[in-house]
Amino acid sequence: MADQETQPPREDQVHDDETPFAALPAEERLFRMRHSAAHVLAEAVLEMFPEAKYAIGPPIEHGFYYDFDLPQPLVPDDLEKLEARMRQSVKADLPIHGEQISKGRAREVFANQPYKLELIDDIEDDTVGYFRHGEFQDLCRGGHTDSTGQIGAFKLTHSAGAYWRGDEHKPMLQRIYGALYPTQEDLDAYLQSVEEAQRRDHRRLGRELDLFHLDPISPGSPFFHPKGATLYNGLVEYVRELYPRYGYDEVITPLIFNTDIFRTSGHYDLFPDMYKMMTGDDVEVGVKPMNCPGHCVLFDSTLYSYRDLPIRFAEFTRLHRNERSGVLHGLTRVRSFSQDDSHIFCTPEQLDEEMARVFEMVREVYRDLALGEVEVRIATRPERFVGNPEDWDHAEELLKELVSKAGWSYEIAEGEGAFYAPKVEFHFRDAIGRSWQLGTVQIDMAMATRFGLRYIGSDGEEHTPVMIHRAILGSLERFLGVYIEHTEGRFPLWLAPVQAVVVPIADRHIEYAQSVQRELRQRGLRVEVDASGERMGAKIRKAQLQKVPYMLVVGDREAEAGAVALRDRSGDDLGAVPVFQVGDRMVDERDSRTSQAPIDA
Repeated sequence: MADQETQPPREDQVHDDETPFAALPAEERLFRMRHSAAHVLAEAVLEMFPEAKYAIGPPIEHGFYYDFDLPQPLVPDDLEKLEARMRQSVKADLPIHGEQISKGRAREVFANQPYKLELIDDIEDDTVGYFRHGEFQDLCRGGHTDSTGQIGAFKLTHSAGAYWRGDEHKPMLQRIYGALYPTQEDLDAYLQSVEEAQRRDHRRLGRELDLFHLDPISPGSPFFHPKGATLYNGLVEYVRELYPRYGYDEVITPLIFNTDIFRTSGHYDLFPDMYKMMTGDDVEVGVKPMNCPGHCVLFDSTLYSYRDLPIRFAEFTRLHRNERSGVLHGLTRVRSFSQDDSHIFCTPEQLDEEMARVFEMVREVYRDLALGEVEVRIATRPERFVGNPEDWDHAEELLKELVSKAGWSYEIAEGEGAFYAPKVEFHFRDAIGRSWQLGTVQIDMAMATRFGLRYIGSDGEEHTPVMIHRAILGSLERFLGVYIEHTEGRFPLWLAPVQAVVVPIADRHIEYAQSVQRELRQRGLRVEVDASGERMGAKIRKAQLQKVPYMLVVGDREAEAGAVALRDRSGDDLGAVPVFQVGDRMVDERDSRTSQAPIDA
């Protein structure tokens, strides 16, 4: 499978190698440790596979990697052997030397290394960086420890496929990953967090909880099972319930458009590979990858007065993007998805109030989903953009002012805005401390102008509306992938696909169990009966493994009393509770969207 790593190598950074390693800041020392470890890894690979071709090996977050063209696939035992060779180099404490050499000399040094030769050809300068330790030599911009003995605690973790330079039309290389931290204690803590992340992996939980699966018959397009569809639709219905209160009108726009619409919006020229194109009636058409152009066409179908504004369109229809196969990853990177997407068209005078309402909605959604406090970033104008710089500057200053007014501090993400607008990004940290971007809000000063959108102002003249792009959860598929890992599949009762399982102790109790199921289903609760022939303990264990919030055990005493023996998924026995009271409390928990709490008997 192709590698999922997305962090770019820091090949463009030049470091001052004259400064003694010990005098550098801690962050820089760690960077250099990881960079030097990548070189030591390449040294070990070339010793073990003399015919290997080596490509690039940068430091990355948590460690390092190196890409190789090898004569055979790597197996786990190979990583252990390579790690042992690396430790020999570290123990030898070999000095690391760097210098600039001519490109001609570099071609001689790396004459049998085609990937290095390609890199040399791409360098515009007359000289290139050349580093060596012991018998190993590499093409490099610098940034290393003084010797191999200064590399910290490390471990080779895994290997994966990676296209050369991320291009699926180029050779597939074998990428070896390593983790590295200054101390063994730090490394052990990181490796423990990796184990926890693997335990929470949404792809594994998706199979175990019978939520979804992926099939090569439709790459990047999940198949949601009944339980997964219940979870998915629960999110949609929740957001949909908010729309009347916040004044949104839900719309449905086409899935296939004449590609002229994407030329007008600017997407076509900037992202030509995003679309799957086809020709119909001699016209080029494409499946839509986003909703904003369609919403502009919808707005333009009516000449609005300033009295009609703001207009708030919301849409859940499916979107498709032609993501490269090498970056597809479970639910978090897909080709087919839906968003809780909205576009607001308003007057400049209404902008402050509209943004305040958007931020209020963001807070409510994240609170109901128990996501905790968010970190806010403002992403500014990228190198490739549409519109004029003055409008961008104005929009960026507005975002800073409005975010501060909403009570959030923020960081600036320079050059990371959308091509048509600066944006506010909402990031949250999951249960194991990883940061994820969720919603975005953008003040767009360009797209309405490109589509020639107008409204009649109070002066009787035509004016261009301000356009706000808003997605709070973002891609629902991606959000579910993140949320499954955050909760480890322990969804709050209001979202849980199965909210309770009735467990009859013996076959003679099945009829009563079914009556309990009917009573609770009449109250809109999702309840199943486990009528299998397994023992009671096995049934309870199975429900716990399925992360079902409540188990309702029934036997002779419960049937006589019109009650159930109530247990929650943590294993707590909450005692005998009348069925009507279980229903009352579950309905209250569902409707108030509170976390699971003990039910008083």
